[in-house]
Amino acid sequence: MDAFQKEIDERTNLTSSNKFELLLFRLGADPHGVRSELFGINVFKIREIVPMQEITKAAGTRSPLLGMVNIRGQIISVIDLPAVVGCVPKSGLNILLVTEYARSTQAFAVESVDEIVRLEWSQVLSAESKAGGNFVTSIARLDDDVSSSRLAQVLDVEQILHEIMPSERDMDMTGLEHIKLKPGSVILAADDSKVARSLVESGLKALGLPFVMCKTGKEAWEKLQDIYKETKSQGVPITDRVAMVLTDLEMPEMDGFTLTRNIKRDDGLKIIPVVIHSSLSGSANEDHVKNIGADGYVAKFVIEDLTAALIKALAK
Repeated sequence: MDAFQKEIDERTNLTSSNKFELLLFRLGADPHGVRSELFGINVFKIREIVPMQEITKAAGTRSPLLGMVNIRGQIISVIDLPAVVGCVPKSGLNILLVTEYARSTQAFAVESVDEIVRLEWSQVLSAESKAGGNFVTSIARLDDDVSSSRLAQVLDVEQILHEIMPSERDMDMTGLEHIKLKPGSVILAADDSKVARSLVESGLKALGLPFVMCKTGKEAWEKLQDIYKETKSQGVPITDRVAMVLTDLEMPEMDGFTLTRNIKRDDGLKIIPVVIHSSLSGSANEDHVKNIGADGYVAKFVIEDLTAALIKALAK
């Protein structure tokens, strides 16, 4: 137990240096049978890795849903990940990646698991492309050498679950009361997932909140610095332009931990409230968020909880 807790602490402490660990796995060959590419998921999303279990397929179950498994008394949906991204396993579906994401647990069936690598977020580049369909959020360069061709596609779990089980992910935004900001100020938001940005944008619009959306922590940090320079030259406080920063944690180039730490260490910016909105739940993450000075933490995607977190942070 002590060794397990030590491992969790070590991984949590990686965020102090803009680093994280990526679980690498394979899904089989591409549709043309040419090669088997590497894919990755943040280790923080993985609850456990188990051999393929006996799957119970309910009536009406359709691909990419395979059915349900019983793991120590918990009934968990199983998703055929190769079918999602269009790969064909050569040796079958042999491993289940049991993941905890945005208040839910599900298992992804994969062909094989390779290794866990420790990377800097600067080695991960935004990649909203057709690679892997619409389900690849970024590309990780696995070696420090920029000329290296050893790459892994980081999957957008939010997009996958939204498309497979949309009814479970949609937010009910009816009857929401508007939140008032200082005239001229906005929420600066950052998230690398397309579906997450869409949900956040819809939520902020429903609350009557003007916003500027960024795709990475680095983009948000550079935008914030540009706005700060403008307000300094005009002799007005930064909060006249930026009422709050709302950020995801997992983002290429600069993660939400580093973005928050940069803001709270800057004497001119630390007055801005920062709320973390992330699919990475758990006490270890929440404690670390508090330690770096964030003003709120809320797990995706419940609009009532997000609203409460925004109101509480703005009240400070």
